[in-house]
Amino acid sequence: MFGKLLIANRGEIAVRINRAAHELGIETVAIYSEADRGSLHVRNADRSFCVGPGPVARSYLNIPNIISAALISGADAIHPGYGFLAENARFAEICADHGLTFVGPAPATIASMGDKATAKAIMAQAGVPTTPGTDILGNVGEALAAAAALGYPVMLKATAGGGGKGMRGVRNPDELEHAFATAQAEAEANFKDGRLYMEKLIERPRHVEVQIVGDGFGNVVHVGERDCSVQKPSHQKLIEEAPAPRLGAAVRARLHAVALEAARAVRYSSAGTLEFLVSNDEVYFMEMNTRIQVEHPVTEMLYGVDLVKEQIRVAAGERLSFEQSALVPRGHAIECRINAEEASNNFAPAAGTLTDVALPGGCGVRVDSHVFTGLDVPPFYDSLLAKVVTHGASRDEAIDRMIAALGDTRIAGIKTTIAICRDVMRDETFRAGGFGIDFLPNFAAASAVAR
Repeated sequence: MFGKLLIANRGEIAVRINRAAHELGIETVAIYSEADRGSLHVRNADRSFCVGPGPVARSYLNIPNIISAALISGADAIHPGYGFLAENARFAEICADHGLTFVGPAPATIASMGDKATAKAIMAQAGVPTTPGTDILGNVGEALAAAAALGYPVMLKATAGGGGKGMRGVRNPDELEHAFATAQAEAEANFKDGRLYMEKLIERPRHVEVQIVGDGFGNVVHVGERDCSVQKPSHQKLIEEAPAPRLGAAVRARLHAVALEAARAVRYSSAGTLEFLVSNDEVYFMEMNTRIQVEHPVTEMLYGVDLVKEQIRVAAGERLSFEQSALVPRGHAIECRINAEEASNNFAPAAGTLTDVALPGGCGVRVDSHVFTGLDVPPFYDSLLAKVVTHGASRDEAIDRMIAALGDTRIAGIKTTIAICRDVMRDETFRAGGFGIDFLPNFAAASAVAR
């Protein structure tokens, strides 16, 4: 096992990794930007290093400074969390070049599966069903030709994308040039990779993902599926749950089987997620996230496993600590993302100082967060403040428990998504389950009209 782990991230996921490492008896090293100097993940770590000023490119994406912090601290390994450098194959290679273990899959796996267009090609060769689409598009002219061949509507996607960045739906040729330029610029700003590809836009699908974990000995298991269909207009998730409600047994079994087949095809080692669109009982592979997901607590609550600790164990050369037969879901779990956003203003991000913070607790309630009263929320980073997760014997109990937990949640000083999450929990369509990814945009629009 590692003696010391550097956590190359910030916010709630850095706090989460720090806790898992300490439970394993591993010393931790935090990195932080000047804007995050007083953050909880810095306080909780055994040692910390400032790696640059607030802007991401000069701090959390500053590879030379991060590697220097790891070497100076005597770290054995680096855990990238999610976002930032988590799916950067070159960073994983640089870690290895400096004798540091990257807590994640092999660089070649990250490169092949992190590039969405390449991943689709690999999955198609392995017999995994994929959404009809293109290779990398060189320019707008190629995009126009591809859209004409696929038939509108289509979706432009960043090949290095994630978190809804670099994605634009296009319904006619007149929209395509502007959509191409904006998606490309967004991808370049967020991933330093502006390449785009195109897929046929499947109308009103469900977004269902399968959690997998593999080790270096060829063992791979699935840890069930999560429904992530409650998404903002930007395609970023707001609410996730497991198991996926109103999903037929045959479709569920197929998702699990296809995810395992895909993971084995790339000899996957670490925690990862296969994302699918489900429409009319048809399953289409979208992409693979070669990292821990934001919504991993939903699965942990449902299956009683610690995915972050498992990641660390596997990276240290250990075998999986559980077999497929031991992974039995119990009840239902739901996660609400509490973001620093103004839902009534198209989820515009907010920044400022938190003046009063109170987080919920009790039976079946979990909160992953880095917030506290007096925290300055900077404008440079992802807007996630906390993840409130509830578990119940049934979906209805998990929902009712979430309503109560959100009622006990107070984060004052800036706008948050607490209210809209609570409103969704009370909505009849949500409680019925089985809706598509158009649910939240329609719900938010209807709520705005009602106000």
